[in-house]
Amino acid sequence: MPLFPIFVKLEGRAVLLVGAGPVGEAKVGGLLSAGAVVTVVAPEATPAIRTLAGEGKLVWRQRGFSPKDLDGKALVVAAVPKDVASAIYEAARGRNVLVNSVDDPDNCDFYYPSVVNRGDLQIAISTAGHSPALAQRIRLELERQFGPEYEPWIQQLGQARRNLFASEMDPDERKQQLHRWSAGKPGMVYLVGAGPGDPELLTLKALRILGQADVVLHDDLLTDEILELIPSTARIECVGKRHGDRQVTQQEINRRLCEYAAAGETVVRLKGGDGAIFGRASEEMDALRDADIAFTIVPGVTAASGAAAAAQVSLTDRRLGASLVFLTAQRCKGNPPPNWKAVAQLGGTTAIYMPGGHEADLARQLLDAGLSRDMTCFVVASASRAEERVVETTLGQLPELPQLPAPALLLIGVLPGSATVGESRQRTTGKTRKSGRGH
Repeated sequence: MPLFPIFVKLEGRAVLLVGAGPVGEAKVGGLLSAGAVVTVVAPEATPAIRTLAGEGKLVWRQRGFSPKDLDGKALVVAAVPKDVASAIYEAARGRNVLVNSVDDPDNCDFYYPSVVNRGDLQIAISTAGHSPALAQRIRLELERQFGPEYEPWIQQLGQARRNLFASEMDPDERKQQLHRWSAGKPGMVYLVGAGPGDPELLTLKALRILGQADVVLHDDLLTDEILELIPSTARIECVGKRHGDRQVTQQEINRRLCEYAAAGETVVRLKGGDGAIFGRASEEMDALRDADIAFTIVPGVTAASGAAAAAQVSLTDRRLGASLVFLTAQRCKGNPPPNWKAVAQLGGTTAIYMPGGHEADLARQLLDAGLSRDMTCFVVASASRAEERVVETTLGQLPELPQLPAPALLLIGVLPGSATVGESRQRTTGKTRKSGRGH
């Protein structure tokens, strides 16, 4: 029979859930998030439902179902075997209470749809119980089509609509204006961390968002394997800066991010590692906020984690130290140097980003701060990439090492290294990567 699609307000309404096993537990979150007043009836309950009951977030009646449980309820969800669900369904129909029996279409008045949720934008898909798998597949397709950028855009449209209705604009003109606004595509900027280089270290979220990009502004040191994941339909622009060569200024990058997003494009600012760690993300966020452009941060695997994995060490060890310090050897003009004595006194691990050309100076300052010449060090270049190189040494021998190519990172501290005092050890991991389309 045909279904009547509606979205129901459940806030403050009494809802009955019969059954408190894993299936029932999966239904509780949605009911509570909608503001329903939930009563659970079941002889036994999962730990999660017991916890919610103990916290007063729902009421649990530890017994079997009784038709009186339906009194005063707006609807009921039955997560029980079919014979019990059938009895609940018959009792509920006599009281005009709507019922959903999980995975039991014959004993249902309504079905749980598959939902694309973008804040106040909700797209529900139903096959009237015939094929939940098809509904799930359609949901995944719609999630790609209607990305997270729609959530802030809906809020913007709502505020603009309220402002129009508060004005004295002619109703016909107002209607046309609302249609013009809704016809546009919302612009969105994603500040995405691409990890240290291995495409398999991209997060699933980063990979999904790359697949939706209209424009990608990427750093110079990203690997070809990662760039190959960008759709051929996207506009790709390299905006990286290396060794002080600023062919594209930060102000120009900010301008492009705002300009493309204002034109309704989905823009990905793709940075190596985690863009929020020494990646100028704060400057870009400031520019986007000033331009009233919506953005989302997608963290990535930072270079220090990639370097530690390459060196086969842990960045922390509770037996040896309780601190981890991230520093950069590249500083803005006028910024004071780190307090090296304070760093040395922490007694943990120090990860120094972008040390290229500064190793001798860094070693001198750390030795002057009180660290031992025998302190273990690792210099890791191109962590997680095919050309990855790891040099294990000591702080005293660090100035004598040849400079490794960027991107590189220096690890110093309570690392379980194996370098002999006064001796350096170098290894190339010989990683291999499969490459897709060429460049």
